[in-house]
Parts: sequence; C-alpha cells; structure tokens
Amino acid sequence: MSWTDERIQQLKDLWSQGLSASEIADTLGDISRNAVIGKAHRLGLSGRPSPIKKKPTRGATILALTERMCKWPVGDPKHQDFHFCGKPSLAGLPYCAEHAALAYQPTGSSKKREEERDRNVGAA
Repeated sequence: MSWTDERIQQLKDLWSQGLSASEIADTLGDISRNAVIGKAHRLGLSGRPSPIKKKPTRGATILALTERMCKWPVGDPKHQDFHFCGKPSLAGLPYCAEHAALAYQPTGSSKKREEERDRNVGAA
C-alpha cells in the first residue's frame, strides 16, 4: 500500500469527520490502524480526545473517582445528573478545601459562646 494524494486526502477527510483510526483503516482498505495514526501524525493532523477517556463535563461519577478526588456528593442520587465534586482533595481528607470547610466544623465552641452570651445578657 502506498500513500497516494487521493488516499491522503481521503484520510484527512475521514479524520476531520471524527472517524477512529480503525474505521479509517477499514475504509481505506489494505492498511493498518497504526499506519493511519502514523500518517496522521506526520501530516500534523490535530489530535483528538480519546473516546475511551472522556471526562465528565461536571464533577465525577462513582466509577471515575480516585483517592485524590473530592468525594462530596452533588445532587440527588435518584437523578441522572447526580455526581461527585471531583476537584483535587486535601491531603488525608476525602474532600476539597471548600467541602472540607463544610464537613469539618468546630465542635460546639460557637454554641457554647452563644449560650454564655445569652446568659450574660439575661443577667444584666
């Protein structure tokens, strides 16, 4: 198989349509997927995101979470748009800085101060 001008143009057209390298190889015939990838690289055709490694548009799904991602749930688990925050988590915590501030609040110290202030106001 040789790369004629016609086959190169066909490769460019199929590539711009978003076909995978395997699909292009099948369409062109008598060529491997790796040959298509190599030629596309040498022609300087733009890279495309992998259809396998698509990132969620917002947050992360349960399957996409890693130990370094914020596990703060967002939305109702019963709905299809439910997801997790997914931002980088703080070291040793399951949440990002924003969600850790919500999850880990001082224990009762503000309540004690309010009660003490209320007692002092009533005594005066």
